[in-house]
Amino acid sequence: MERRSFLKAGAAGLAGLAGGASGLLYWQPRAHAATTARTFYLTDGTIPMPGGPDVYFRGYSSSSSALDVPGETLIVQEGDTVEVTVVNTLGTTHSFVVDGMVDSGPIAGGETKTISFTASSPGTHLYYDGLNDPYGRLVGLHGGLAVMPSGSSNELYDGSPTFVQQYCWVFNDIDPAWNDAISNGNTPSGEFVPRYFTINGLFARPPGAPESENEDVDAMVNPTVALHGSVGDRTLVRILNVGLCMHSLHMHGNHMEWLTDNGTVKSPVWHKDVIFLRNGRGTADVIYPFELPPDAYPQVSTSVFPMHLHDEMTQTAGGGYYMFGALTDIFFE
Repeated sequence: MERRSFLKAGAAGLAGLAGGASGLLYWQPRAHAATTARTFYLTDGTIPMPGGPDVYFRGYSSSSSALDVPGETLIVQEGDTVEVTVVNTLGTTHSFVVDGMVDSGPIAGGETKTISFTASSPGTHLYYDGLNDPYGRLVGLHGGLAVMPSGSSNELYDGSPTFVQQYCWVFNDIDPAWNDAISNGNTPSGEFVPRYFTINGLFARPPGAPESENEDVDAMVNPTVALHGSVGDRTLVRILNVGLCMHSLHMHGNHMEWLTDNGTVKSPVWHKDVIFLRNGRGTADVIYPFELPPDAYPQVSTSVFPMHLHDEMTQTAGGGYYMFGALTDIFFE
């Protein structure tokens, strides 16, 4: 199957359930819990790497003809009943897991299974194929789940620092040899050697490179990856790491307010320009405050600053394409 769909943005179109493949999230609080629903199709296909081969992936996709890597980020409210229908179009067995909330058990090739669970824990969570972990997760079977505190539109958890908008970033690292082994029904046997690094399934495209500034593929300008705001637009960034590599995430322009590390609330909140992102389903939540950049001279209120990782390998693709890796931009508008 050709890649038909890589990233979709905007509302999900269901009452109480919104989001995009990843990225900018939209939410209106409710006075009561609701039952919300989503259908995922387990699909597979190939995705082209910058300057390199087409690499095999699987995804929790929006339709049987799509390949969405990562899957849509779901945003629900604490106490909601979440109903997920998984249609497995593949010939292999998989599952749908959110740690501490739900485990579908095996979903065989050709099977359709509907599972229901309560969104019980406000915060940032990962859904993934737990049956074949880490292989299913690394090859694309993953996505984000944001649970809002009951009745709140601007908190990560009760009493947290507040925000006015929120994004979800999903980081992954890719070893084509591992993906190829998985495509052939084998368990990877060699050492994991990451060659490509993505954010929300996308690569950066430096200025002048092919497809630079193409919002469909360039992580530096894609509206569900690049942060956009004006002074005062405090922005929550929910960060998930599905890969095997640990990272140090660095934002320019402002220090981040580091709220959680792997789901544990940091008290007091730390103000950092670099935060540690754990590997193997690691999570972090930060607020980028969109304050006047304190070190800019002369003082500016509109500008563009980078977000990149302080581990050099992640800025490359295929080991040598600098600035084609997991980085994006922050737009003060």
